[in-house]
Amino acid sequence: MDYRNYNDNELVSFVEENHENARDILFEKYRPLIVGTANKMHRSCKYNGLEINDLIQEGFLGLSNAITHYNENKDTSFYTFAKTCIERRMISLIISTKRLKHKILNESLSLEGSDDDSSNVGLEIFLGDTNNNPENVLLYNETKIELINNIKSRLTDFEEQVFELKINNFNYREIAAILDRTPKAIDNALQRIKNKAREELSVKN
Repeated sequence: MDYRNYNDNELVSFVEENHENARDILFEKYRPLIVGTANKMHRSCKYNGLEINDLIQEGFLGLSNAITHYNENKDTSFYTFAKTCIERRMISLIISTKRLKHKILNESLSLEGSDDDSSNVGLEIFLGDTNNNPENVLLYNETKIELINNIKSRLTDFEEQVFELKINNFNYREIAAILDRTPKAIDNALQRIKNKAREELSVKN
């Protein structure tokens, strides 16, 4: 069977039926996207000591996840879904690499000095000065992870990528470079995220 004659959705279906050759074709087909995305992101974060091959490897893991979890019944093409999964894996690696570098330099990212990396985020940049409202402070400290997940549910894919990078202390220039967008696009996204974050906080209150 020549799998090259089939579209992405058909190839994904073949993979589900344990046709490994179909997976190989998808990997070959999406290699240029993965390598191209890795090159763009690597130019912006190579100072962190991250190797481009590490990003490429994460990209293929993202593609593998996309193949496993794609639902063709949703209004998203496989290409769009795969691209999002690939970018998310690479961004997660960039974030974890930066965290490791900061740990080595004894620069904690934690707001309260917690050892739990899941709480090492700066939500105050989106929610404003919570210190003026005791109820907000209590909510912020007790339900931080839940709040992050709820905020993410309100965001577009692009906004979620910006959000992940910003709460992990990447600046505008770094985010723009990693996502290959203009600083203005990042600024606009951050303003939308701030509004959605505050809306989520008001719902909780």
